[in-house]
Amino acid sequence: MAATGYLVVLITTASYEEGRRIADALVGQRKAACVNIIPKVNSLFRWKGKMEEAEESLLLVKTRAELFPEVVSLVRSMHSYEVPEIVALPIVQGNPAYLAWVEEETSRE
Repeated sequence: MAATGYLVVLITTASYEEGRRIADALVGQRKAACVNIIPKVNSLFRWKGKMEEAEESLLLVKTRAELFPEVVSLVRSMHSYEVPEIVALPIVQGNPAYLAWVEEETSRE
């Protein structure tokens, strides 16, 4: 099924605990239908002109595109990083039943 309007949002966090707090808030406030937490990813990046390396957790957030601004706002309010990674990838195809579930779980207040 071709899908429009659904996203997988990638968010790195400084720790599993921080990721869990953010995931709880996203799902609890219906900004996301599901968040997978992948602990202990190794990240290499440039920050303020220097090469850095960090052990982080990675969140895979399933949501609707129209909720992305709210996801960003919530994550920024809870995140320990000055500039948190919050990037969205469109879901171009998906199981219709799964996408209907994402819609349902993020539509109610």
